[in-house]
Amino acid sequence: MTLRVRKPPVGAAPGTLVMDPEALSSVVRVFSYDEDTLEENESVGVEEIGELRTVGRKLWVDVQGLGDERLMRQLAESFSIHPLALEDVVHVRVRPKAEPYEQNLLIVTRMLRQGHGDPLDVEQVSLLIGRDYVLTFQETYGDVLDPVRRRLKVQNSRIRSHSSDYLGYVILDTIIDAYYPLVERVGDRLEILEERVLSEASPETLRELNSMKTLLMKLKRAIVPQREAVNTLVLDDHELLSENVRIHLRDTQDHIVQLAEGVEQARELVNGLMNIYLTVVSNRMNEVMKTLTIVASIFVPLTFMAGIYGMNFANMPELEVSWAYPTLLGAMTLVAIGMVAYFWRKGWIGRR
Repeated sequence: MTLRVRKPPVGAAPGTLVMDPEALSSVVRVFSYDEDTLEENESVGVEEIGELRTVGRKLWVDVQGLGDERLMRQLAESFSIHPLALEDVVHVRVRPKAEPYEQNLLIVTRMLRQGHGDPLDVEQVSLLIGRDYVLTFQETYGDVLDPVRRRLKVQNSRIRSHSSDYLGYVILDTIIDAYYPLVERVGDRLEILEERVLSEASPETLRELNSMKTLLMKLKRAIVPQREAVNTLVLDDHELLSENVRIHLRDTQDHIVQLAEGVEQARELVNGLMNIYLTVVSNRMNEVMKTLTIVASIFVPLTFMAGIYGMNFANMPELEVSWAYPTLLGAMTLVAIGMVAYFWRKGWIGRR
């Protein structure tokens, strides 16, 4: 995830929209429902949404793609979305938060999915909860909300029998619960890396550790700010949130705390594994240097002895003796064996 924040020019009026030229075109999907019936419509316009908005029925308007400025302004006008709220919806990345407005409640959250190229795909999702509707705005197509749609299609389900704020809670809770499989996969990978660091401290292991460190940083950026946003929903008195929904949000709050603690523990483990990796590499280097030093130390006296009898002086009596050469070889062998035995008794070789 690249840190990409799109904001209006300096000095622009509050609520000024600056559309991202790379944003996907908007696709709208609408669920109109009450306790007994459900109507699902895809690729609908704002006029059709207005026709579906009837007394006694609730709406879930799901907008995927933020590239259609005209649609955004029409929805803002139809659902009385405050210009500042619409600005937060369009200008990603906004810090996760919960802000009440006169006609609706804005919740900005992060949705995490396993990407194809990037190991983690982080997407901003904005929820606007009104008295009889929920609007969701997503950056890209596809999401983790299929379980919510399946539950919504069940007749007399709890979602359909409760007010729209309960649907908003279910969407937010599902987005948060989708973090768990990702965090569990991170834990599984760390267990494998922990064994590899001790047995195979290779550059590939170091790259894996750095990759995990980056992944955990993304998770932390996504999870920790949401703890504050959900705390605001639980503790503050919002007219659009019933007491029943606030009680359910406490469970979501617990999930976020668990996830934040799990990510923090994983980050500490990665830092510990990095230190272990550096220690293992350092110990391995010390072993290599010790071996080379011992070999060099053994050959120093042998080189000295060979150097003496390699000098071209005329008056060296030993050179004229027939047994001088094997005697020198034997002495060099005894010196080498003696030094190896000395190093062994010291524990520098052959012992751990």
